[in-house]
Amino acid sequence: MDPSYRIKGCACCDAGGLPTRRAFLAGAAATAGAALGGPAFAQAPDQAARRLIDIHHHLAPPAYIPELVKRQTNQRPLVEWTVEKTLESMDQAGIETSILSISEPGVWFGDEAEARRIARETNDWGAALVQRRPEKFGLFASLPIPDIDASLKEIAYAFDTLKADGICMMTSYGGKYLGDPSMQPVMEELNRRRAVVFTHPVKADCCRNLIPGVGENTIELATDTARAVTSLLFSGTLTRFPQIRFIFSHAGGTVPSLTGRLLAQANSPEGKKALPEGPIVELRKLYYDTANAANPWAMAPLLKLVAPTQIVYGSDYPFRSPKDTAAGMRDLGFTDAELRGIERDNARRLLPRLV
Repeated sequence: MDPSYRIKGCACCDAGGLPTRRAFLAGAAATAGAALGGPAFAQAPDQAARRLIDIHHHLAPPAYIPELVKRQTNQRPLVEWTVEKTLESMDQAGIETSILSISEPGVWFGDEAEARRIARETNDWGAALVQRRPEKFGLFASLPIPDIDASLKEIAYAFDTLKADGICMMTSYGGKYLGDPSMQPVMEELNRRRAVVFTHPVKADCCRNLIPGVGENTIELATDTARAVTSLLFSGTLTRFPQIRFIFSHAGGTVPSLTGRLLAQANSPEGKKALPEGPIVELRKLYYDTANAANPWAMAPLLKLVAPTQIVYGSDYPFRSPKDTAAGMRDLGFTDAELRGIERDNARRLLPRLV
């Protein structure tokens, strides 16, 4: 176990193991309190002017790190994640609040019991951090999909007990996308709660090692986002459950460039049934973040599809620099009002508790 994740006074940690859930909650709160309240992270004189809200900001709780190491996911930035480092990155970029979520591959590693355990422990640990400083952090809680019954229980626990800001879902789980019929009970409950659902892409099992020397992150994450959106569109999920506020990572991946093809598909009998108003109407209701997209090649096609009011700032920390993402967005020619919306106001509309 990485020493930086050991909770002082926890017998499990002192023995080299993982802390219990009770130790997570108590220890995370104490650790967060020391880090967040210490002099190293005192507010800078101009902190009041720094108002960004980061919707796409990862955390790596202690229960999650061994899973990544064991499966050799090669996500060193997550393995080395600490509260101190994330606060420093926020301060450098002028981020006031980060809504935390785990990254891909999520909590599903092929075992339902393990998925339930990892989801609960990571949600508890993240919630303890948020509880200590709610103005600094928020939480998108994870679900142990494909265990649907357990996911429904985790939704209730996340919102009613942990007071999470929303839910984090992967774009696919074992080859099943978000519009799959098996997901319908989850979507019904999220719709009932008018939930904000942040989606993060995964490297799909279908499409690994296709191009020698090119990692799956280069192409497959953006593509899996497009598959998830297409699944939601043509399953009719978006029209049946209009109260869910979806956020898609990386400016929607390849969705903007595929819109013409989606329009053609929507002219089929099945497409017309699922999308009586067509796909454009539904795509323009979705939200899209700026992670890995603070450049004209990603942002220009997105702006042909949606208004700036549907774009929210996301950094993808610790994989990308929040400061560089913020600077990149400032170089794209947005008006001051549009940029203020992207950096803060659009997220506040989704999450009114963020003042």
